[in-house]
Amino acid sequence: MIQLRTILAVADNTGGKKAYMIGMPKKGNRRYAYVGEIIHVVVKEAIPFAQVKEGEVLPAVIVRTKKETRRSDGSYIRFDENACVILAAKDTKDPKGTRIFGPIAKEIKDAGFAKIASLAEEIY
Repeated sequence: MIQLRTILAVADNTGGKKAYMIGMPKKGNRRYAYVGEIIHVVVKEAIPFAQVKEGEVLPAVIVRTKKETRRSDGSYIRFDENACVILAAKDTKDPKGTRIFGPIAKEIKDAGFAKIASLAEEIY
């Protein structure tokens, strides 16, 4: 459960370290975004000479949340941090980076982000 102005860790190798949520495209005035949803972020912290620069506005998908998510089988999944993966373009579901760090939720693959799921170290 991510809302406006939430700071997320960037879980890929684009060079961004921290991102700041500024909105959800095509969702109206919804308050929260959940695992597997596309959001817009501003890169707040990045390493020098990386693919992404500080201050860039980019689309991203949420891959981990601290707030637990209920699954259809009755179980819950939660992670230690809020994290996102930066996407290559506004309309695609492909990641900008070539590696994904840390675990991701199974809901990412179910939402159609097959490339992100295949690059991930582990899927929970």
